Amino acid sequence: MDRHYDIVVAGGGIAGLTAGMVAARLGRSTMVLTGDILGGHLLSIEKIEGFPGFPDGVAGYDLCPITQGQATEAGAEFAMTEISAIEADEDGWRLTTRDGDYGARAVIIATGTTLKELGISGEERLRGKGVSHCASCDAPLLRDKPVAVIGGGDSAMQEALTLADFASKVTILHRGEALSGEAGFRERVTAHPKIDLRFNVTVEEILGEGTVTGLRLRPTDELEADGVFVYVGLRPNSAFLGGQLDLDPSGLIPVDGTGRTALMGVFAAGTVRVGAAGRAVAAAGDGTVAAIAADRYISDGAWRAFSDSAWRA
Repeated sequence: MDRHYDIVVAGGGIAGLTAGMVAARLGRSTMVLTGDILGGHLLSIEKIEGFPGFPDGVAGYDLCPITQGQATEAGAEFAMTEISAIEADEDGWRLTTRDGDYGARAVIIATGTTLKELGISGEERLRGKGVSHCASCDAPLLRDKPVAVIGGGDSAMQEALTLADFASKVTILHRGEALSGEAGFRERVTAHPKIDLRFNVTVEEILGEGTVTGLRLRPTDELEADGVFVYVGLRPNSAFLGGQLDLDPSGLIPVDGTGRTALMGVFAAGTVRVGAAGRAVAAAGDGTVAAIAADRYISDGAWRAFSDSAWRA
């Protein structure tokens, strides 16, 4: 196969980019399949906090290209395509993409997650017309207008804080009884004069014809809003595995402490794996650990067996 590498990384988020950088620095021929958008979810985050070396935070659209540049300088190659299937072959693994196949002695799966949808009336019809998943992209278009954020985790709180710099009012709608996630975000959101919190709320419909005008809430309430930002959870991008791995009930990939999966020579890193911390710094650490483990596997071929329970630890 013309396109055969020591290590192929599937995924262009911070876990995949870091894995590509570390693998290349270890001297391995490395290909990173980034998908259509380099950076994944981080591209929509205006300010990533808690990442070492950036005391004032760093924008995801800055951090990811910086990391890609480091990987490129180390010798990693990049292709803007995504994996659609994987199968074992005599040289290790064959990865199928829309642009052809890639071969690898070891594979690092860092395909991340996709934001879940509400699945309610108006959501699909008004997507891009007020329904969004990216505050940093669309907040400037909603200056001095009321907006709603649906969700109660870190992503919802981060996006609400970004929106509050532009919108006249930000209403966080959460079906739970309290916000979850980092205490620092909770404190800032709760104290912000332009952010209103509403708990135990279910959104039943997004209203509007050509653009969003509001939300219908259970039981009979309506909320005026010119924009709706949805952050109600994540769905792992693992369907391409086609049953080759025994995933957890939510579709996450079980791994051991070095990122190894139950498939010899296949590793997983970042939010697609069981037990991921959901932080950029943790994803970068995952990518580092998986790349080092893949390098060692290629060097000695050792692959200690694990029981089913150990893969879920």
